[in-house]
Amino acid sequence: MSNSSATSHQAALQVVRQAAISIADWAKGEGRTTPQQPAALQLVFDRIHLPDGHPHPNQPNYRPATSLEFHGAENTPRIPYAVGEQPTDFTQLKADICQATQQLDWENLSQLMMFLEVYSSHLSWQNANPDIVIADQAKSAAAIAAALAQNPPNQQLALVGGDLMGVQNFIYTISSEGALKSLRARSFYLELATEEVVQQLLTELNLPRTNVIYSGASKFYLLVAATDNLKHVLEQIQLEFNHWLLETFQRKVFLAIAHESFAVEQLNAASNSDQPGLAQIWQQVNDQLAEQGKRKFVHQINKILERRPSFQPCKVCQRDDQPEEKLQPLSSFPGEESVLACATCRAMFTLGDHLPEVKTIVRSPRKYDDNDILIQSIYYHLTEHINWQAKPDEIVFQINNWTLKAYPSDQFIPLLLGNYFQSSPETCGFLSANEMAKASEGIERVGYLRMDVDRLSQIFSKGLGDHYTLPRLTSLSRQMTYFFKVYLNSLAAYRAVNFTNHKQADGNATFESLAPQSARQHLLFIYAGGDDLFVSGAWNEVVDFAFDVYQAFRAYTGYHPDITLSAGVCIAGAKFPLYQAAAEAGEVEKVAKGNGRDSLGLFGAALKWDEWLGRMHPTVMHPDDFAYLNAPVKVDKPALFGVLPFVKHLYAEVGQGYTRSFVRNLLNTAQVQEAKIEEAQKKSPDQVRDVRYFLHLPKVAYTLARLPDKALTNADFRQSLKSSYNAPYFRAIATWLELLNR
Repeated sequence: MSNSSATSHQAALQVVRQAAISIADWAKGEGRTTPQQPAALQLVFDRIHLPDGHPHPNQPNYRPATSLEFHGAENTPRIPYAVGEQPTDFTQLKADICQATQQLDWENLSQLMMFLEVYSSHLSWQNANPDIVIADQAKSAAAIAAALAQNPPNQQLALVGGDLMGVQNFIYTISSEGALKSLRARSFYLELATEEVVQQLLTELNLPRTNVIYSGASKFYLLVAATDNLKHVLEQIQLEFNHWLLETFQRKVFLAIAHESFAVEQLNAASNSDQPGLAQIWQQVNDQLAEQGKRKFVHQINKILERRPSFQPCKVCQRDDQPEEKLQPLSSFPGEESVLACATCRAMFTLGDHLPEVKTIVRSPRKYDDNDILIQSIYYHLTEHINWQAKPDEIVFQINNWTLKAYPSDQFIPLLLGNYFQSSPETCGFLSANEMAKASEGIERVGYLRMDVDRLSQIFSKGLGDHYTLPRLTSLSRQMTYFFKVYLNSLAAYRAVNFTNHKQADGNATFESLAPQSARQHLLFIYAGGDDLFVSGAWNEVVDFAFDVYQAFRAYTGYHPDITLSAGVCIAGAKFPLYQAAAEAGEVEKVAKGNGRDSLGLFGAALKWDEWLGRMHPTVMHPDDFAYLNAPVKVDKPALFGVLPFVKHLYAEVGQGYTRSFVRNLLNTAQVQEAKIEEAQKKSPDQVRDVRYFLHLPKVAYTLARLPDKALTNADFRQSLKSSYNAPYFRAIATWLELLNR
């Protein structure tokens, strides 16, 4: 460790250790009564306000007064849903902290950071910044201290941003056997590639891990000292890494790195200040990254323009720059025919076999076995043993591990991964598409879900307004990351614990699902990152999981009206090419976002989530209709509304006894209605609402006659199905029921 590195490390350690001591003293009752006492954490999401957003209730939301709560064999943290009342009882949390401090190494920065992560994630400093996690406050202060310890000229700092561009080209454009396994491996590989760039930057700039503001989803941001050699270091790392990317992936992936220097006082500059604040600095870095994306590999242009022979393309990624003798069978299983693939695709395929049991990743200059991953000149060794004896030149990543003893020195770093899967009983590896289809209820199909946060870039760049500070930005980033990389694992693995009857702010709607008691046993997370996910599985479980995720996310973020998700689901046969399924799910997601966001595209319909879930309120209905149905004078308000309540009634309650002619008639009704609506939109737009709400009535009366008697005994159901307000949902209802009964 160089003198500069040791100085920065010591500065960060001093800040983090003081925060840990303060927490420990408070738990023991030894802290003095000052405004800087720990208190319950208010949601940072409460601060978000977009310029064109919805008004947010003034009622604050809080995290529960607990440490991270673990359960199950994997010690997965339970989702800490927002609560409306400020917690004041910290008895159990204090006891947990006192017990944990008995094993703390006060000279171990990595372990102290993990201590703060586990025990202060739901705490803030009282009366100071109630919405900033103590761990994030300490980490931000440590990052500044570590950077300033290098004595940069005029106390100048810099924000460094990086982006591995072309991820879609690398991950999704594959077509071969074992595509699910390969896709999962490619996603994981890019996580490691991002970490490799980050580690190179930290090493060259002599900075500790506290200076990583964010790393994930192929992007990273670091706070560094604006030293004289900063630009040279960044350019050299970028140049060498892009040379490797060009040789390895044939221009599919490109690394952009940019930085902006600023005075330390600008970290707290208000939005109306003469000097740019952190929000403006952040945006300037992102603008530079976007500009570099328009000129990819500009420094390697001569290499790209070199004349080269073209060979038989790899059957997986289609690259054609590899001699035919380098193409070998993708699978090495004896007696099994396999397509010819390049070395990179074979490595991804093999990696997919080893990922299920990986708990620790060792970054080392030396090779341990043939399954090690090579990134530039560094090997990444995958092992299921968490007690790795690290050599002085190694870094050890502990995957989703919050155990303090798993971090015996500063060489050990946590790595969060959204990596839920159920293993195949046939191979003990990942489930195949064929196994997922066979495990489906009704028709044998595979479901593919793509989902992300609506307007995330605006939330980060504009949402905090004058409250834009480094600790608050870190808290916002961390809480988003935790949901997608940590809590979704919990939601899938331990649904009964995490999918509770958590009421909305209005006290009415609880979590809804078609199969509320069933576990999601046939899912595979292909990717779950900073703000999005791509999940495959048995089609009915994927559909249910989409509703699980949305409702959990809304409860987690305090039902903020501007923090929503949109999603698209593709349902296909087991042999349908994975890259096409991913593309179709992505297109359906775009249609959902085009529906005013906060929507789900599924079964040929793009509807607001509350329309799917059956929650009637002004945002999903015409204001006049909502006012009429909720007027003081009693009207025939439908007891069932939307999609899910009808499907639950007919499938979960009535059972499979209803005739298929009912489903066909309902689908025909929807098709006739949609055709008439399209015709009205072209000829008489003012008649669209009349067509949408009333054309269906004669056909529905005929359709009801095709139902079994026990379905017709429910007057609420009959009245609701005939209600004009449910006409737009017939296609989705009929399609869902059709798939469940085939």
